[in-house]
Amino acid sequence: MTKPAFEILTEPHPDRAARVDALKELGFGWADIEDEQYWIDQIVALDRKVYEELRQASVMLWRVFDKAVRHIHGNHGIYELIGIPSILWEMVDGTPLPEPGFISRYARFDFAIDQDGTIKLLELNADTPTGYVEASIATPWLCGEAGVDTVNAGMKELVAAAWGEERPDTAACVAYGEHAEDSGTIEALVRHSGLDVACRDCLELYVDEGELKDAGGRVIERMFALYPKEWMAVDEGGDALAYSIESGKLKLFNLPPAILLQTKGLMAVVWGLYELGQLFDEEERNAIGSYLLPTYNKPVFDGSYVSKSMFGREGGSVRLFDESGGLELEDQDGYDTSVLFPTVYQKRAKLATVHTSRGELHLLIGMFVINGQPCGLLGRGGGPITGNTSHYIPIGVR
Repeated sequence: MTKPAFEILTEPHPDRAARVDALKELGFGWADIEDEQYWIDQIVALDRKVYEELRQASVMLWRVFDKAVRHIHGNHGIYELIGIPSILWEMVDGTPLPEPGFISRYARFDFAIDQDGTIKLLELNADTPTGYVEASIATPWLCGEAGVDTVNAGMKELVAAAWGEERPDTAACVAYGEHAEDSGTIEALVRHSGLDVACRDCLELYVDEGELKDAGGRVIERMFALYPKEWMAVDEGGDALAYSIESGKLKLFNLPPAILLQTKGLMAVVWGLYELGQLFDEEERNAIGSYLLPTYNKPVFDGSYVSKSMFGREGGSVRLFDESGGLELEDQDGYDTSVLFPTVYQKRAKLATVHTSRGELHLLIGMFVINGQPCGLLGRGGGPITGNTSHYIPIGVR
């Protein structure tokens, strides 16, 4: 490449407060979190050629991961290796796999892209990704205001198509009405679905003789939940919720097998099959070799690597090791789920840095996959580990 993959196109607007209010009216109500500026009022442009490669990489990796899940579905020995709690095995095995590409209808890849345009996948959140409001509402509006091209405009239509297939009667998150981000996320998804869907707090739901009910006693038959499935193995009442799904009285969306896509252990499975020359065709192998990082369930690297829980979220449990194998940096903000789930080890990748109004930040690029299609970019800026204190920064295409 002659040009860098990323460049900052705009400077912060002098009237931030007015723009924060405008974004809140649109449905993005956490641009500022107390005294912290979560949203960075600048636009980063991604080179169009890099974007096109990123989109094609997402198409291929989605195919690769889907194929890997079908290969291991029902294999409890693999389930144990990749951290699937045993309480979920019957629920996962008892759910027929849908047609290829639709095990999860709402997911997000997270990529490291260096300034030279090198693309590497860090992880896949195929169960409960957030950042939807930022990507589908805030980014198109902010790019439109600045006259910058956006590739996120079609996200709403894909949500409507996905929810039209699953047709949930309820959407739920923990602390609905109190946790701004999760509440705003399910409200936006419901609004974009075009369906009559009730929003509820997970903590107010209960199981009665296998039926899931809300605080008013209404039976819930089909639910979208912004609730990580692995927590059924930890939370009180998780076994009852699993039973409700196993007995067919509750249909959960994303489907239970989405947890096989969600675990970072699946990347170790894919890499192992790639090294053994099994399962994947030549086109898939080329995608794995180009975009996947070597990943194992043991720290076998000679050089620098990363360790993280197979079900870590928001940077929690991430540790960076240097070329000599010494601990260089670890996340101090997120919850360390490595005390509950196995650890995976991955070769380190470089994140591009951009100079923003908040200083020099490492840039993580999310690519949403909704109803089987890569469809929208999410930019987050922070330290070498992108944790829950990172900033949202809109991504356009140059």
